[in-house]
Amino acid sequence: MIQDWSTLLAPAVQDRIALLLNHVLSRESVATDRLRPHAGRVLRVHLAGWPALLPAAPDMLLAITPAGLLERLDGAPQEALRIEVDASNPAALALGALSGTKPGVQVQGDAALAGDISWLMDNLRWDIEDDLAKLVGPLPARQLARWGEAAAQACGALARGAAGLMKSRGA
Repeated sequence: MIQDWSTLLAPAVQDRIALLLNHVLSRESVATDRLRPHAGRVLRVHLAGWPALLPAAPDMLLAITPAGLLERLDGAPQEALRIEVDASNPAALALGALSGTKPGVQVQGDAALAGDISWLMDNLRWDIEDDLAKLVGPLPARQLARWGEAAAQACGALARGAAGLMKSRGA
């Protein structure tokens, strides 16, 4: 029997996203310092506008740990800060994440936690070049980062063009 992606693949993908988020958070002590007072609180990340042609993307639930990091949850809590990410163009969203571009986001819920989450989204970025430099050295990492930026810009332009074409055709 074939299971849908939300029960089979989504938890694994969400675990990897949580690991990446924790990697970015742990590199900046100010980030974990901002989250520590909210330990035990839960974030619900919802992908708004997810294309109907793709398998449904379930909400991701993340608990804030006492260390100021994030832990993916399986169960649905009663209260959670809702983070709505514009996912109407998943390709552009993924490329934007790699290039450090902030997606369209709405945060709803507790004002103090929402303020800290908004601050983190505005001020934290994944330094891919620095991580690559640890693996291959600084010069190859810089070149790989340049190639990656060029590829991301080209793919982003392609994704925006495809989205515009779909809108003009009424799809």
